[in-house]
Amino acid sequence: MITGLDHVLIVCPSIDDGETAYSTLLGREPDWRSHDPGGSATVIFQLENTALEIMSPTGGGPLARRLHAMIEQDGVGLKTLVFHSDDLAGDRAALDRRGLRPDEIVANESVDPRSGSARYWSRMRLDDSTTHGVRIFCLNRKAPDPLAYKSQKPDIVSGLDHVVINTANPDRAVALYGARLGLRLALDRSSPDWDMRLMFFRIGGMTVELAHKISTGVGNQPDRLWGLSWKVPDLEAAHARLVKEGIGVTPIRAGRRVGTKVFSVRDGTLGIPTLVIAEAG
Repeated sequence: MITGLDHVLIVCPSIDDGETAYSTLLGREPDWRSHDPGGSATVIFQLENTALEIMSPTGGGPLARRLHAMIEQDGVGLKTLVFHSDDLAGDRAALDRRGLRPDEIVANESVDPRSGSARYWSRMRLDDSTTHGVRIFCLNRKAPDPLAYKSQKPDIVSGLDHVVINTANPDRAVALYGARLGLRLALDRSSPDWDMRLMFFRIGGMTVELAHKISTGVGNQPDRLWGLSWKVPDLEAAHARLVKEGIGVTPIRAGRRVGTKVFSVRDGTLGIPTLVIAEAG
């Protein structure tokens, strides 16, 4: 079954720019670097409850061409959700029965040239038309995986609090993420003051948040991956660190969730709307 969010994927033109931006934002160095002969360069930041993968095209191979086309069509930014499965074959059968039309399971591997370490995993992709335009994969890492979370100072990002998806059709989204993918719907709240209906699905210590603007009405437009909210043990220290690095941030304020404090990051995110929230005590 799907047990968590293995990672989110950001695509950008330059892997060096992507690595620099997120090393600064997260306050940590990548845990993995690799190149795919099909035409991509990748860095991965392993966090406590998920990972961030940044990928850029290199050379002229087939993967490079697909990545360039993706950037030309949708721009730089957040592109894919990759869920973790502890039974990929079983999940493939179940998701096929639920009409999500998964691809065949494919085995992959990666080598970090710095260490010579290798990673192995299997994954499948769900049909974009059945996931309403959001690219979704399911993945199973082969143990032992050399990627492991390393706890650091309290001003360093420790994990992902939530990922935000904008949806034109909230009931359609509930059916996908709840009934078909099996995520737990923890809260469904509408607020006229915010002109929003927000649906929170919990999985593996983080939240997939579906946001619908009420005044636009219900439509059939594709859903869109939109923003990320990172969590840190010491919010004030993280705020000070980013200010020192010259990153534009808002003042710390009360979050929408009762008892939380947050700040927004205005730049250095590759255009992804970004929030930083205090880790729950």
